Amino acid sequence: MRYGFWAPVFGGWLRNVRDENMRADWSYMKTLCQRAEQIGYDLTLIAELNLNDIKGVTEPALDAWSTAAAVAAVTDKLELMVAVRPNFHHPALFAKAAANIDRISNGRLSLNVVSSWWADEASQYGLQFDQHDDRYSRTAEWLKVVDGLWTQTPFSYAGERYTLTDAICEPKPLRQPRPVIYAGGESEAAKTLIARQADAYVMHGDEPAVIADKIADLRTRREREGLPPMQYGMAAYAIVRDTVEEAEAEVARITEMDPSAPGFANFEQWLSGTQLERELKIREYSVSNRGLRPGLVGTPAQVKARIAEFHAAGVDLLLLQMSPQLEEMERFAAEVIAA
Repeated sequence: MRYGFWAPVFGGWLRNVRDENMRADWSYMKTLCQRAEQIGYDLTLIAELNLNDIKGVTEPALDAWSTAAAVAAVTDKLELMVAVRPNFHHPALFAKAAANIDRISNGRLSLNVVSSWWADEASQYGLQFDQHDDRYSRTAEWLKVVDGLWTQTPFSYAGERYTLTDAICEPKPLRQPRPVIYAGGESEAAKTLIARQADAYVMHGDEPAVIADKIADLRTRREREGLPPMQYGMAAYAIVRDTVEEAEAEVARITEMDPSAPGFANFEQWLSGTQLERELKIREYSVSNRGLRPGLVGTPAQVKARIAEFHAAGVDLLLLQMSPQLEEMERFAAEVIAA
């Protein structure tokens, strides 16, 4: 199992806890990433949103790609999985910049390709927002352009959205045959794209049986395409304590609704748009990316046993959120990873 962590570009992951003692600034990010690679973490996922989805849209949110370049320069081992949304980046200009960051990192760059979901953000920034299946059509074409520029010189392309003529991208990434492409999604359009053009499938958190079914589905699709096996990652929120009671108390603390929190005004609207029962909805709202569903909550022995279930299901990368992140990552590294 490889262990990754979400870089706290939003200043935390808890919608009901205002101050998580993990600032959305470069000083904290640098300290966290440098310490993480010292204590056993393999990867950091740097999310890309220009608005703060966790603490409220007016709160600070670090830019993903300038942050990635800075992290690349001050670390030695961490894989940098940086999110990218095709409607926010022209593929040719992106390929050039990302290849340079890969070189800065000595070949440690990978992409988390996200087909954008936040219409209001795109509107604020004056960018086109495609409808669901159109987003994946754009992503498919965008990936062809990026991959072509990274592997061919010169490269020409004529598609529905992008046209390039004898384009040159030099130097190319050090990582060969290309930086790893991670992608997630649960729709038919998403899974078709991932099976054909990605190298790894990343999933929201869920029970081991559900994750096993998703992995089996992608394996079948991948084999149908005649492509090599994929990697499989899953998001999860981890709470490790000396006793079960302490762990459960922490879950209660972070899921207690705060009516004055910046995002609370949207909660009832969010509730009406899902079919989950209310208590589960509160847990889903409180921690992003279905982080509590995997159940990485309990004593070190319990958490290790649960991780073993996910490994047996086919997961080879955990993308962890914790709070406060530096202190909790130290605890997890000492009591779970090292053990």
